[in-house]
Amino acid sequence: MNNFWEKIDTPLFVLAPMADVTDVAFRRIISKYGKPDVMWTEFVACDGLYATREKVGMKDEDNPLMQSLLFDKGEHPIVAQLFTSNPERMEYAAKLCADLGFDGIDINMGCPDRSIEKQGSGAAHIKDPETARKVIAAAKKSGLPVSVKTRIGYNTEEIDTWIPELLSQDLACLTVHLRTRKEMSKVPAQWDLMPRIVEFRDKLSPNTLILGNGDVESIEDGEIKIKESGCDGVMIGRGIFGNPWFFNKEKKNITAEEKIKAMLEHTRLYEKLLPNSAFNVMKKHYKAYVSGFDGAAELRAKLFATKNADEVEKILRTENLLKFD
Repeated sequence: MNNFWEKIDTPLFVLAPMADVTDVAFRRIISKYGKPDVMWTEFVACDGLYATREKVGMKDEDNPLMQSLLFDKGEHPIVAQLFTSNPERMEYAAKLCADLGFDGIDINMGCPDRSIEKQGSGAAHIKDPETARKVIAAAKKSGLPVSVKTRIGYNTEEIDTWIPELLSQDLACLTVHLRTRKEMSKVPAQWDLMPRIVEFRDKLSPNTLILGNGDVESIEDGEIKIKESGCDGVMIGRGIFGNPWFFNKEKKNITAEEKIKAMLEHTRLYEKLLPNSAFNVMKKHYKAYVSGFDGAAELRAKLFATKNADEVEKILRTENLLKFD
């Protein structure tokens, strides 16, 4: 097994997997303006990928979920995040990802979405360690290094039981969102708990990298959290919205004009690379791109009414916001 995690330098600053956010178009923009140490896809349903087997005449490439597994060679190392509670379907999906050229498999064991939990996936794994072990073992059959992203507990903090359970599975990397499932993202991330997690790692699985997730506001903030907690790196989610330069340590003081230009470029890529996806998914980014300057709210309102990239560009030119282009 070619385990890229064993060769990567720490501390690590990586991109979080986010549904309807970290698609191939968004990752392409981030790769251009400020590439993280490791890329993650948005999370993908193994059950949906496995459906290809159950439909006569359907090929993997015909499955609409395959668009979530598109990536560019410039994104390496890139990890495919998958979710399921069915080991057979995880084995199928993980091997598919290996064939596609991914560098690793990450299993989502922290998503609090009710529809995901009803499938026994996401945060539901915290309540069912036996199934979690089986799903991890199935992913390892792909030959790719396997990591997990999880939380500190379900209703209450369960570090002393849940984290050792995962570390006993010889993971390449473990990312811990420092909130419980019940807390969602409604309370501050509990970074004071990370040293305990690192201590368990040192005792139980010294080769497993530990990443922290939650409330990392900047590279500088991440560096402080890494130093104070002892983890190997941080995963950034919401902080990347509207700021493709987040991981670029050399780029400071991004202007509104630069953000607007990147937004249009992002929109064009979205249409080109994901032609079958709803344009409203792209428009979710506009609130983050268009903020912090006079007239931003009014401009956002106009952009939210658009139906394609041409309409977006027309508005920006009418508002004289592409004069630098």
